[in-house]
Amino acid sequence: MPNKSAFSLLHPLRVRWAECDAQGIVFNVNYFLYFDVAMTEWLRAVGLQGDKTMDFFTVHAEADYKSSARFDEMLEIGARCARLGRTSMTIETAIFRGGDLMTTGKLVYVHADPISQNKTPLPDDFISRVVNFEKTAPERG
Repeated sequence: MPNKSAFSLLHPLRVRWAECDAQGIVFNVNYFLYFDVAMTEWLRAVGLQGDKTMDFFTVHAEADYKSSARFDEMLEIGARCARLGRTSMTIETAIFRGGDLMTTGKLVYVHADPISQNKTPLPDDFISRVVNFEKTAPERG
């Protein structure tokens, strides 16, 4: 199980009312929204804010729920690249409330040409940025 120190990116997020069910608990699908927010911030952190020369498509998403987040709580959403393949990458995510791990996730993205949407190899510059950013080097292969 990941801990906060494994993540180079931890993004703060306050739970909003619209993300909750009638009991004030975050509705399960919204954890994927939180993962997406963290992915956007992770791309920004590795220097790809607004970069239109690269495109990624989600091909797999999973979450394991450990405890529930509630309205108005402050969370931290972690994202880190756990694996770099030839055309894809795996992002490990985690949601923390204080020191407590609440949810873990895994997202697999395929790199694609923005025009044709055909998968293409990850650019060397991107791989270099990721390796330099992460605390723990991503698995390769």
